[in-house]
Amino acid sequence: MAEKQLECTVAAAEHQKAWFAGLRRDVFENQKPYAIVQADMPLELFQAMDVPVVSNQWWAAITSAKRLSPLYLDCMNAKGFHEGLCRYCSLPLASTLCGDVAPAPWGGLPRPALMAARLTCDCIQRVFGIWSEAFGTEFIALDAPGASELPPRWWELSRYRWRELFEEHRLDFMVAQFRRLIGSIERITSKEFDLERLRCLMEGVNRQEEYFEEVRDLICTAPRTPVRMQEQVSNVMATQWLRGSEWAISHARRFRDEVKARVEQNIAACPGERLRLMWVGAGLWHDMDFYTAFEAEHGAVFVWSMYLAFGPDGYIRYGLDDPMKALASRTVSMNEQLHNPPWANEWIVEQAKQHRIDAALVLTPLGTRPSATGNRFIELGLERAGIPVLPIFADMADARSWDAAGMRRKVAQFLEQRVERAVAGRNVE
Repeated sequence: MAEKQLECTVAAAEHQKAWFAGLRRDVFENQKPYAIVQADMPLELFQAMDVPVVSNQWWAAITSAKRLSPLYLDCMNAKGFHEGLCRYCSLPLASTLCGDVAPAPWGGLPRPALMAARLTCDCIQRVFGIWSEAFGTEFIALDAPGASELPPRWWELSRYRWRELFEEHRLDFMVAQFRRLIGSIERITSKEFDLERLRCLMEGVNRQEEYFEEVRDLICTAPRTPVRMQEQVSNVMATQWLRGSEWAISHARRFRDEVKARVEQNIAACPGERLRLMWVGAGLWHDMDFYTAFEAEHGAVFVWSMYLAFGPDGYIRYGLDDPMKALASRTVSMNEQLHNPPWANEWIVEQAKQHRIDAALVLTPLGTRPSATGNRFIELGLERAGIPVLPIFADMADARSWDAAGMRRKVAQFLEQRVERAVAGRNVE
């Protein structure tokens, strides 16, 4: 495993593990409610009501990192679930249905008081429906209304002109859906929802994302990247699941301070950096060492992923006179922003230019349609911008078909035959 270069990275991992242990203790010993939700849900509604949430995708990443995905997914196939099912969204379900095959990480998921998901993929309703039946828990589904207008350069509008960007009728529809969800949260907590607390929480999210923006700018402008992509992901996602909380804001500031100090001291994540790489897609959770495998021989460093980059552009909302609508604007178009043309490819090309990217690897998980539908457009946009692209057909959570050695050879060949030659040509010019 690559060493952790930042102290805050170690602290983030320790906090996540301690947080989950506390959650299990509160659920089992004190009968406190918690919820299991999809990653693109409005987590702030739960936080404003003091209901901890476990993200389906976070638990899939933990399970995959613990090398348990082959056991659980083979078990699911043996139970009759089809091979093409989205592994990322169904792996946590597998850890519940196949818990007798291998112990789940950190003691496993206790029974939640509520489950909730946005219906952004064909499989989600069935996955959560079956999962909620296994737990004997209520499931709330939120619709995902499509955009009718897609103005160019959305990230220049999203902070102040979000009402215009995301369309009032879509925001009103999402707020109505939120109110139904709030009703269920009020029932399981016996508390009344406090709109002012939500507003304060969203102000905290803004501060947190502003720290991340500073880190992103430091990475863009530093001669060599001060922090590897893996450590960006660790620090960002540990806070995003708890976004707006005092700990999350404090940790984001600590992350900013440590990265800033490294830049001021001219400390590079890889002193021999010669090539700057971008990773498009979810993290390769079962093989995170992949991201440092090309540093020694090629000086190729992964400097960009969506996790740090998306926070400032996707989450910051100024003008919180109506915090429910502002929260709806953060939720309603996440798929378009991250995955669908023209928004996703336009934003990713812009990010590549700002981060001085030399080449991109684009992950296409075959069973996960929402995160793969726009990939060909992303690849085309990057290539047209002069950035060589290597498509990676693999799954972020399923290690069964991953050929680690073969993929490393493939990437090395791509770097030697396309990227290094292209960079050498630019230097000559």
